[in-house]
Amino acid sequence: MEDVRLSPLKLGSFNKSSVSGRSTPRSSPTFRRVHSGRTPRREGKGSGGAVQWFRSNRLLYWLLLITLWTYLGFYVQSRWAHDDDSKVEFLRFGGKLREDVLHVEQNKQKDSVANESSHTVVDNTNIVHIGVNKRMHVTLAKKEDGISRRSLSSRKRTRKSGRSSRAKIGIKQKVKKVVEAKDSDEQYQELPNTNVTYSKIFGPFGSLENTILEWSPQKRSGTCDRKSDFKRLVWSRRFVLVFHELSMTGAPISMMELASELLSCGATVYAVVLSRRGGLMQELTRRRIKVVEDKGELSFKTAMKADLVIAGSAVCASWIDQYIDHFPAGGSQIAWWVMENRREYFDRAKPVLDRVKLLIFLSEVQSKQWLTWCEEDHIKLRSQPVIVPLSVNDELAFVAGISSSLNTPTLTQERMKEKRQKLRESVRTEFGLTDKDMLVMALSSINPGKGQLLLLESVALALEREQEQEKVAKSNQSKIKNLNGIRKEKISLAVRHRLRGSSRKMKITSPVIDNPSVLSATVKRKLLSSGNVTQKQDLKLLLGSVGSKSNKVAYVKEMLSFWSSNGNLSNSVLWTPATTRVASLYSAADVYVTNSQGIGETFGRVTIEAMAYGLPVLGTDAGGTKEIVEHNVTGLLHPVGRPGNKVLAQNLLFLLRNPSTRLQLGSKGREMVEKMYMKQHMYKRFVDVLVKCMRP
Repeated sequence: MEDVRLSPLKLGSFNKSSVSGRSTPRSSPTFRRVHSGRTPRREGKGSGGAVQWFRSNRLLYWLLLITLWTYLGFYVQSRWAHDDDSKVEFLRFGGKLREDVLHVEQNKQKDSVANESSHTVVDNTNIVHIGVNKRMHVTLAKKEDGISRRSLSSRKRTRKSGRSSRAKIGIKQKVKKVVEAKDSDEQYQELPNTNVTYSKIFGPFGSLENTILEWSPQKRSGTCDRKSDFKRLVWSRRFVLVFHELSMTGAPISMMELASELLSCGATVYAVVLSRRGGLMQELTRRRIKVVEDKGELSFKTAMKADLVIAGSAVCASWIDQYIDHFPAGGSQIAWWVMENRREYFDRAKPVLDRVKLLIFLSEVQSKQWLTWCEEDHIKLRSQPVIVPLSVNDELAFVAGISSSLNTPTLTQERMKEKRQKLRESVRTEFGLTDKDMLVMALSSINPGKGQLLLLESVALALEREQEQEKVAKSNQSKIKNLNGIRKEKISLAVRHRLRGSSRKMKITSPVIDNPSVLSATVKRKLLSSGNVTQKQDLKLLLGSVGSKSNKVAYVKEMLSFWSSNGNLSNSVLWTPATTRVASLYSAADVYVTNSQGIGETFGRVTIEAMAYGLPVLGTDAGGTKEIVEHNVTGLLHPVGRPGNKVLAQNLLFLLRNPSTRLQLGSKGREMVEKMYMKQHMYKRFVDVLVKCMRP
């Protein structure tokens, strides 16, 4: 039998058995059974250690994975809730929309075209791009799903046609509103804000304030009182503030400052703007206040997730009504801060007054008036209203030299008083005023309710009376000269005739002959007591808010017509544009006038600001003004309407002739503001609002 020779290359594949001595291949079943219990050889030390460490810390990896997954879920949810474009992206696969959601997205986007078209006219920046992108999605949906659209049932087609018809009607209505808005904007173009129209326009003085004060609002950090109850309640909560417009008037500015304070105290704030007319959008951006892009469905979704919704005007009634219809339980999270006090605003707001959680008013007079109207219309409110007066913000208090959160070791109260005096001198120099001139100021939107035309009539009347008194003073001076001439003539006659013995025996008791100097002093005190020529000052009037979107064009034209036809006013009236930088104007003024008509001012934010700068206030004896201004203590009051013109003119002349009285009234007013109308006083009252609205 021949021997079987094995190749040298295959020798390594056999091993000898310890029992029989025979060689067994490594790949045979017998070899695998015998050596199955061996520990596998390690490839390397590094990889084995990493695997072992991973196995020992498996719990840590699971926790990390759960955290990442939770974060991703919150991110997707927030994108889904706040960005309609992101919804489309989430529903795409490979750059195309899924067919099962194509029709839903298409119908939603069609319904929102009407709303988007109106916003593209209002704001030509971000919203235009959003509208274009959404229209692109609708177009793509039409192209990619032509076949599936034909498979719609007749019932769905009927619904779709109904929605499209409603959208068309909405588009027509909104286009009409846009045209009206354009027409109203064109009205303002009829009155260019130049010296050709107003003769003398000065300001704004923001850059001058920055230079002299060595501070600007851009340097403002946080002003929140970290130890206050207000900060504790709003921390990490979510608020939605509804602005009816963005004009530089009391209500929008107050809402903007409330939003800034909430942000400073750690809250999340969103602003819903119903009308973008005005100049506060840039200021909202500077303060990092997020503005919701629309006032429809997106604003409703944002409000639903908020802890509290604060509406800042009676004009917000339409938005509140739509929001409650969209979300019936939403009325329980709305605090309505009403800042108007006229019947037309009540009539606009009364359909939803009993559906909101709480009403907030500015003054006792306003609260009583609205409650009376509610009783007349049989409206029962859900809770008793709360009164929260406005306050002087930190920036104005800081410049006025009142203690505020903006004071630093280098910018103390005394230091700011010195800088304010420099600011006063610089602004008055630009106005062309001297130290003897009395500058009377009125800053508000120009409309009949504010009474600027009546103020012009009062100033014209005061100037006429002043001219009459100057004529009387001149005539009195001529009488004095005539009396002096008569006296000299009598004396010369007595000397000329040399009455024998009469001059020696006669004792002249008349001070006119004994002491000629006494004559002039006595007669001057008697005849010139009303004129007070030695303390004569010129009366100047500064009217503000030129170019404000809240101005009534017809009323402005009427004022300009009266101003141009009255020669006394030509050199006595100054104008200044609408601005939020008013510290320089308050510093330059000597007297402030609040001439609101009808039932008066709701509260008067500018009234307390003027008092903070030590200005006496001449106000109407009505509304919230009579709650703030104490007659003969912090200012002087006069009746509303034309009967009040004569009293206002007398008050102007009285303060013109008595500078010391002006200072005394202004000092008392400043003390009152420091005790009652500072920021800490307002937010202390806001704590009650938060407690009532946030509890179940």
